[in-house]
Amino acid sequence: MSQPAFVLVRPQMGENIGGAARAMWNFGLDRMRIVDPRDGWPNPKAVAMASGAGRLLDHAGLFDDTAKALEGATHVFATTARARGLTKPVVTPERAMEMAAEMIGQGGRVAVLFGPERAGLENDDIARANTLINVPVNPEFASLNLAQCVLLLAYEWRRQTAQVEAERVELAGTDWAEAIEVEKLAEHYESRLDEAGFFFPEPKAEGMKINLRNLWSRMPLTRADVQMLHGILRQMVRWKERG
Repeated sequence: MSQPAFVLVRPQMGENIGGAARAMWNFGLDRMRIVDPRDGWPNPKAVAMASGAGRLLDHAGLFDDTAKALEGATHVFATTARARGLTKPVVTPERAMEMAAEMIGQGGRVAVLFGPERAGLENDDIARANTLINVPVNPEFASLNLAQCVLLLAYEWRRQTAQVEAERVELAGTDWAEAIEVEKLAEHYESRLDEAGFFFPEPKAEGMKINLRNLWSRMPLTRADVQMLHGILRQMVRWKERG
């Protein structure tokens, strides 16, 4: 297994099973196991909600009980929103998926348990888990929808296993301006502003020019930006000359 299996234990609503499948496939996960679904299986409501992720439902494993669904797993995580009175390590979703990636990379087989919508996993299910996952939610409203919980864990899995840029800029068909292009822009503005008498009084002129140069250097300009700023200044000069 190159990814964890997500095990939905006694899910109650077909819509949530479909939503979970969609959330899993959003982040590249397709190993779903379903334990004793309340409304039977297959479920047309699950198919409708899954939208383009219906293939996960077609290949989902169906099991009578949790123990059978966990066969073959070498490490089991269980999601829970409340204390269970059992001595087990408790981790965040981020740490859980970091651990899962490490284990799978070393040849392990990981399963993640998700409980039914009404009350979550029972202690009998929790007892089968090696590690608990606790989401730092509002303690006054701790219950997460099944599909939401699956989405959260799937997202954290993706963060651990895919190269994700924390920040990027869409350049929209252009490139960053080179230093020489910014230099020419600065010279253009300095020349025209000098002609207009902007650098006044004379004792302050040099400092004003340095500040203007510093302004250009702080701006992350694209080539399109540079061309537009050149065009703005040219048009203003033409308008002044016509006047």
